[in-house]
Amino acid sequence: MSTQLDEYLEAEIQSLLTDGRIAELGITVQRREHLLVLGGEVESAHRRDEICRQINERFPDVEITCDIGITRTQAPSEVEEIS
Repeated sequence: MSTQLDEYLEAEIQSLLTDGRIAELGITVQRREHLLVLGGEVESAHRRDEICRQINERFPDVEITCDIGITRTQAPSEVEEIS
């Protein structure tokens, strides 16, 4: 059985992202035809992977693409040249 992709599912996933164990306010959920895309940025690859794992585990019948980036938390190691 396939889960219907609608605004209720988006809201349920957004609620899961902001409440409880995940608690990430900067993650977005976008519906695209037959899949949902998680976007935004987190502080580490481990955090991103854990968020994607928990969402996929909770919604196994939904095709989810994890497009969450990593925020650089350290000072840059090279000088940025502006032309």
